[in-house]
Amino acid sequence: MKLIVGLGNPGRKYRNNRHNIGFQLLDEIKKKYSLTERRAKNYNYFIFKEAIFIKPKTYMNLSGQAVLAAMTKYKLDDILVCMDDINLPLGIIRLRQAGGSGGHNGLKSIISTLGSKDFKRLRLGVGAPENSSLTEHVLGNFSQTEKKILEIVLQFSETLIAKYLEKDFSEMLNFFSRNKESYSEQIEQLRIARPKEVK
Repeated sequence: MKLIVGLGNPGRKYRNNRHNIGFQLLDEIKKKYSLTERRAKNYNYFIFKEAIFIKPKTYMNLSGQAVLAAMTKYKLDDILVCMDDINLPLGIIRLRQAGGSGGHNGLKSIISTLGSKDFKRLRLGVGAPENSSLTEHVLGNFSQTEKKILEIVLQFSETLIAKYLEKDFSEMLNFFSRNKESYSEQIEQLRIARPKEVK
């Protein structure tokens, strides 16, 4: 089985935060396929197409505890982490097979707990703060205009994950390479339509 981790913070007040884009992606998949979310001690989860999807309940800084608990219970070693990235503008997606934390506390926790940087990442840009602190930015909600871009991001990310489930990460990368131009064009059309509202 594969393990797909959506990073975020539990609780209603964090639901629409930029930091919770990983949770939002898993929620969209759950909704699309009418899946039932279940509860474990350190995470909520659902199972779909030979993969377990988890949303840690440990808060972002302790995400590694939830990941390790799921890996131990299900004996998983193929891991994809879906998370926000302030180093990328909203709408930009990056796929990585391994690497450092990039300053992301959730990734820091996973790397520290697992003792390895060897896991896959789906990095979803949320942009850098302009007139607020980093904490205010990532714990802030997407604006109404940003949500229009977010819809496209989540739809494309769902398809990428479908390719990962169908075969493997290489298939996901290949699909991304073949389709990123048309995806980028959709994002750019929104930016042109609302240049002052969409950063």
